[in-house]
Amino acid sequence: MKVLSKVSFGFLAVSYSCVVGAFQLPSGSDAPRSAAQVESRKDFLSTSASIITGAVLVSSQPAYARGRATLEQAYDRYTPRIIEGGKFYKSELYGAISKSNWKAIQAATAEPPKKSKEDRALKDGGVAKRAALAGEFSNARVLSAMELYAATFSDSSITPKTKAMKAEVETLREVVDGMNKAAKIALGEESAGGGLFGIGSKKPSTSELSKQVQELYIKGGNAYNAYVFAANDGLPLQLNKLPFL
Repeated sequence: MKVLSKVSFGFLAVSYSCVVGAFQLPSGSDAPRSAAQVESRKDFLSTSASIITGAVLVSSQPAYARGRATLEQAYDRYTPRIIEGGKFYKSELYGAISKSNWKAIQAATAEPPKKSKEDRALKDGGVAKRAALAGEFSNARVLSAMELYAATFSDSSITPKTKAMKAEVETLREVVDGMNKAAKIALGEESAGGGLFGIGSKKPSTSELSKQVQELYIKGGNAYNAYVFAANDGLPLQLNKLPFL
């Protein structure tokens, strides 16, 4: 879909023309799903009429601010986690959400436990142990890498590119937190409280939770793709562009 729009981030307003579209999954994917909750992948994803309108930067200046060597180091360090997180999001996480597999959703978005006394006694301070307990699409494993990679495009001052990328990370953080909360409620490990998702103070039904998690999933997919769009803008030719979902 060709988009011609004017986007305002509060700090940036630009006109852009690019080929982007609403977040979609590969048509060949065959993850099981509940017919009562998701009639088809097309129906699941078409519930969102929005297209990627964030994280866009058009600039005549280089897209890297700390020097090419530093950018390449950050690219090698952080993008593998970002790419693997994206693969997990559009495959395993989709499968868990389409089947309302609450335990899998909770595990996928779980944060590692806080550092314990036993961790401090370990040589690495328990870093490896705690990292292994982080969900495959959690803040600790994926979103922190996305945020750190975004910072690479700034130096003494924060650039519009970094701000745009970090804004999408914040959206993804809300999505991950919302999914984890919904899973805990569905499993009876946490109360809804405060009118989760605007449903009300009483415990929402499983179908209500499933619907809200599906909507969060679409929102997160669009945010991830918007982040990638911004990250790829002006990237040096020797670095491979990040893949969209």
